[in-house]
Amino acid sequence: MDFGVVLQCNPPASRVVELAVRAENLGFSHVWTFDSHLLWQEPYVIHSAILAATRKVIVGPMVTNPATRDPTVTASTFATLNEMYGNRTICGIGRGDSAVRALGGSPTTLATLRESIEVIRELANSRAVEHEGSKVRLPWSTGSSLEVWVAAYGPKALALTGEVADGFILQLGDPDIAAWMIEKVRAAAESAGRDPSTVTFCVAAPAYVTADDSPEAIAHARDQCRWFGGMVGNHVADIVARYGTGSDVPAALTDYIAGRTGYDYNRHGRVGNSHADFVPDEIVDRFCLIGSAQTHVARLAELRALGVDQFSIYLQHDAKTATLEAYGERVMPALADQVTAIDTAP
Repeated sequence: MDFGVVLQCNPPASRVVELAVRAENLGFSHVWTFDSHLLWQEPYVIHSAILAATRKVIVGPMVTNPATRDPTVTASTFATLNEMYGNRTICGIGRGDSAVRALGGSPTTLATLRESIEVIRELANSRAVEHEGSKVRLPWSTGSSLEVWVAAYGPKALALTGEVADGFILQLGDPDIAAWMIEKVRAAAESAGRDPSTVTFCVAAPAYVTADDSPEAIAHARDQCRWFGGMVGNHVADIVARYGTGSDVPAALTDYIAGRTGYDYNRHGRVGNSHADFVPDEIVDRFCLIGSAQTHVARLAELRALGVDQFSIYLQHDAKTATLEAYGERVMPALADQVTAIDTAP
């Protein structure tokens, strides 16, 4: 299993770069950032600085969108970064959430997302593509390589992911929900004539490593991560509005938003967001990874058994460096030791 970290582009940008460098030194393979240009600093500028300061990590947004980012500009950005730093970029993309809603807009249609995925991938892989009635390419780009991973929750978005995406980003860490969604993506890939094993599966969620599993330590960690349930609730509310509560979407994903009354995007992704108060402790525990290092290893082993290829940590809490170090020094080696033990068993 690979490991990534998801950073917000809060000033100073140098701190974001510093965390990315620390993550690489601890063995993380991917560094992701939020992409909401009103709420945080411009990510692609910071991506360039991260790539310049590191040697191997793959860098990209989790996630961008086709509404605030023209797909041809997005493709050109990735191709430029690849030319400058080698093929070390990745594109996470979805229909749009905070970036568009902070401007009073709405997520794009799945048709727009599908078209944007093709345009970005073809151009950023130095190939020509049909776009708005014309065949276009980046004439200066040669040898650029880019994967496009799609963030999705609802049945139709999961189907699109299986049909066209290089990877699937699931933004929550619940194994039961992950199993349902991964199966939907795999089934869609197979129906589209693709080999499901070619789709990379990434689970992204807050992780908070506590010194022990005492009630006091767990309560503090929950409060630091409760914002995530509010963020996921925005997507879930869209699913409920479209499909209702009687669809095959797992009730564990949809039921908890019954107490949701609104959401302030100015507090998006931030600890202490009062619009996440409706999120119960049970959901925080299911969606996030909270507890001692051993607790994290156990959950990650479950996710790996489901076919999850990467776990990426949302690092928005008061223990950023401590969590990175706990993963690099204890959690990741322990998980690797499990694999080694299995491989060497008689």
